[in-house]
Amino acid sequence: MASSEGNKLWGGRFVGNTDPIMEKFNASIAYDQRMWEADIKGSKAYVKALQKAGLVTQNEMEQILTGLDKVFDEWSKGEFKIKPGDEDIHTANERRLKEFIGDPAGKLHTGRSRNDQVATDMRLWLRDAINTLKELALQLISTMVERAAVEIEILCPGYTHMQRAQPIRWSHWILSHAVALSRDVERLEDIRKHVNVMPLGRLFLCIYNFKRILYELNFDSISINSMDATGQRDFVAEFLFWASMCLTHLSKMAEDLILYSTKEFSFITLTDAYSTGSSLMPQKKNADSLELIRSKAGRVFGREDKEAMFDTYDTVHAVLQVATGVISTLMVNQPAMERALSPDMLATDLAYHLVRKGMPFREAHSCAGKAVYIAESKNIHLSQITVEDLQTVSPLFDKDVSSVWDYNRSVEQYSAPGGTARSSVTAQIEHFRTWLQAQKQKP
Repeated sequence: MASSEGNKLWGGRFVGNTDPIMEKFNASIAYDQRMWEADIKGSKAYVKALQKAGLVTQNEMEQILTGLDKVFDEWSKGEFKIKPGDEDIHTANERRLKEFIGDPAGKLHTGRSRNDQVATDMRLWLRDAINTLKELALQLISTMVERAAVEIEILCPGYTHMQRAQPIRWSHWILSHAVALSRDVERLEDIRKHVNVMPLGRLFLCIYNFKRILYELNFDSISINSMDATGQRDFVAEFLFWASMCLTHLSKMAEDLILYSTKEFSFITLTDAYSTGSSLMPQKKNADSLELIRSKAGRVFGREDKEAMFDTYDTVHAVLQVATGVISTLMVNQPAMERALSPDMLATDLAYHLVRKGMPFREAHSCAGKAVYIAESKNIHLSQITVEDLQTVSPLFDKDVSSVWDYNRSVEQYSAPGGTARSSVTAQIEHFRTWLQAQKQKP
């Protein structure tokens, strides 16, 4: 009696049918079909190597290549029909190839296992996915850098522990997130090197044929051990970690922007394209784009293997594009940012004022703290304390303390690399422009 297992890539020694529940449980076609192009690309390179090795004739190779082109056309036009026996993309493509060209299709599998195909297809697919995500990340960074250049004069509070800290440039805040994303791009480049290793054709005896496939598929190198080549998924785990890190960075940025968009802050306003309303309260404008960016980070934590690779790619692909849209269209409320600046944020500057007069910083920090206490006890701003009151804290205070109460001066004093001074932020912007140009020139 004929067995349905005979259509499977592994079915020869099995008798009888697989339990339908097991069949469905084992199938991966629902999600790995998106590797159809990588699978066809790998098979076309492989059959050329088979022909050079004398394992298929020139005519058989041409039939297989023509048949694979037909399979490609069906997928690209959305006309490929998945059948019940197609447990994965490899089975589906080979089944359709056989329907087109007959018996020569069976020779395509010579010398390679399905594990070879899975590992190769995943690497080819992920390599292209990484290229796309890198492009989107660079676009987001470029948008952030150019926004920082345009809005470099805007000052706002910096926050630590959700408390106002010191005055900063708005551009400095933007670039702090651009720096994190630039690390993500560089990590992604390293991961691409680990992805672009060829596992295909472990049963080949001729190194020439390995090199031919290597050239055809544009891999950088060949796996050093065949068991490791088909069994390891380190490159997927690295990609999932990268996505978790990247989305953590974007979640952190989104959290700040959500707060800045509230009525209490009113630092920024999102355009309607990246906001939603309330079904109950007409006045509400919800920052759903940012809330989704923040929440999507949790989607990729703890995922693993092939299905997670696809889902993670889709998530990061969407988040990067939405983040770019938000950053490029949000409107900054400069007056609200500047109204949020308060003299108590200059307490550190008050300490530095004493340091410049020779006082050790720890002692100066204590003196500034006492000045803050005096202001709070009198219910006045720190800048309204009289020189006489300040001299009860330290005799080093005199009339020149008035120079401390200047937000621009505060920001400009940090002129070292990475600081908040205009020259430092401009240097960061130029650094990123140069870096982005170098990234675009990479192959």
